[in-house]
Amino acid sequence: MTNRIELADVVRQFGDRYIEKYGAAIMPSQYKALRDIAVCQTEALGGRRYQCEDCGLDFWHYHGCRNRSCPKCHGPQIERWLKLRDAEVLPCGYFHAVITVPEELRPIFLKNQKIMYGLLMSTAADIIRQLCLDRRYLGAEPAILAVLHTWTSRMDYHPHVHLLISAGGVTPDGKSWREPKGKYLVPVKKLSKAIAIEFRRRLEKQHPQLFRRCGYAVWHKSWCSFIKPYGENKAAVMQYLSRYVFRIAVTNARLVSIDGDKVTFRYKDRKAGEVRYCKLDGMEFLRRFLMHVLPRGFHKVRYYGLWHHSRRKLANRAWLLLMLTGTPSNDKVTIAELIESMSSPTDDALNPMTGDSCIDQAAADMPRCPHCGSESTVLLGEVAGHGRR
Repeated sequence: MTNRIELADVVRQFGDRYIEKYGAAIMPSQYKALRDIAVCQTEALGGRRYQCEDCGLDFWHYHGCRNRSCPKCHGPQIERWLKLRDAEVLPCGYFHAVITVPEELRPIFLKNQKIMYGLLMSTAADIIRQLCLDRRYLGAEPAILAVLHTWTSRMDYHPHVHLLISAGGVTPDGKSWREPKGKYLVPVKKLSKAIAIEFRRRLEKQHPQLFRRCGYAVWHKSWCSFIKPYGENKAAVMQYLSRYVFRIAVTNARLVSIDGDKVTFRYKDRKAGEVRYCKLDGMEFLRRFLMHVLPRGFHKVRYYGLWHHSRRKLANRAWLLLMLTGTPSNDKVTIAELIESMSSPTDDALNPMTGDSCIDQAAADMPRCPHCGSESTVLLGEVAGHGRR
């Protein structure tokens, strides 16, 4: 079945009705997402007209909305950001961790997103750092990237944090690079229990009114966590970043059809290992999608340990120590790359994982011709947009 449906089509068909019915409950970021997605890459935002030097035909290339929830701005964003990050990741192995919360906490998370999301991300990263610094496990400071996701493949609400953790770190004295003693980084059962205890302690201290709403039983349930090795070289890290950092709740590729008031999309049933289809009322589809539009100003990508901006000098030392001790044979790093990684003029360049917001589409390279695919195109002119609806 050929996919010709876009999220923008769903928003244009059901968005006004959704706003009319639920307007008072819609967050500003959700309302903005609906407006932006509806007009993304259309005349409303303006664009540029190009001519192909090979086939001679001309075409319009309209500006993107640059909203981080927009699937049209998603692909180019990943490609350009990864090019900037390619020389900055540490040349070592990595672990992938996922931290989830009990189902009973989800309603409180949904109604208090900035507080609960931020608390979960910082608690998970801090506990992992503490365990890694313990000499019984790693005994060193790792690099940690935390990414918040809030959805399942069916777009149900399921807040959880993905973490990319370096398989090694710099010792507290800064003199050596230390790797895990075995095939695991830290004990998972101990990690889950420690995160639950620390999250409860911080919530009770910082937000007692929310703590009282959680109920006593939730703190006696198991918090699900897992950690597994992810890869041994830079290619594995870049794959991780492309899969998790910019992922959104649903992409255009997963949309199948709009049939009357119904929207059908595909998803992968991981337990069965099969692709299945879900048909929802258009209003319900938008409700599920908007649950995963984050509050304005919330950073879903955060950096800890060696990747935190305050530890830039220690991160540079990590590069040097890895060079001296040797890197994986299939991922050699040159001295030139080392020097480049240690000298950048701006804070964004210093941070190896900057990229929580969309990259400006206006700064994109010359587009390909949609008729023949040629990259030889010439700018003919530009027209300003007339704004979002």
